[in-house]
Amino acid sequence: MGASRPSRPARSPATPQITVDYSAELDDTFDRAGFAGALHPLIAETVSTKITACRTRFRRVEETVVADAPGGDALVHIEIALLAGRTPEIKARLTESVLELVAARIRPIDGLTLHLSAETRDLNPSYRKA
Repeated sequence: MGASRPSRPARSPATPQITVDYSAELDDTFDRAGFAGALHPLIAETVSTKITACRTRFRRVEETVVADAPGGDALVHIEIALLAGRTPEIKARLTESVLELVAARIRPIDGLTLHLSAETRDLNPSYRKA
């Protein structure tokens, strides 16, 4: 009898990888849970995946510098990485919708200029999930 091979985990459907970098100044004004709760169904509907496949990581950024501004700026950047196969039009539509959604989830702060950006891109072909 030959040696048995270890079993490998079953492959699962693609998981949209969502990363949100945000300036520390937004801690009390950015409804992160509400944003993720609204973002997941938006992504699922736009790119034809399941809400349960969506995973969002929030990364608090202690210091940001915008151009040559002396201060008073805050950033939010959202990156959505998907398996290849979505058209540029679908990715652009998703990116625009995400920007509208995030803007609605941040309360303005007097004297603070908010810079929002988003990107929807393809995952590298080497991406694996276990």
